[in-house]
Amino acid sequence: MGGLFGGAPDTSAAEESLAMQRKQMADAEAKALEDRRNLEEQMAGRRRSRAATGSRVLLSEARLNPETGIETLGTETPPTGGM
Repeated sequence: MGGLFGGAPDTSAAEESLAMQRKQMADAEAKALEDRRNLEEQMAGRRRSRAATGSRVLLSEARLNPETGIETLGTETPPTGGM
C-alpha cells in the first residue's frame, strides 16, 4: 500500500536495521572462525608435544642411567664398562 497521499512508504529505518544485523552476523561468524582456528592450533600443539615427548617420559631422572631401563626382581643388568 502506498502512503497517505499515494507515495511509497519510508523503509530507510528498516533497511538500516537489516544492514546492521547483517554486519553483526558477519562479525560473529568471523569471530567464531577465529576461535575455532585458535582451538585447532592449540590441539595440534598438544598432539605435537605428546608425540615429541613420548620417549622422554619413559626416561626417568630418578635413575643414574635412564637408558638402561627398569630392573625387575630376579633379573640383573650386565655391568657396563667401568672400574
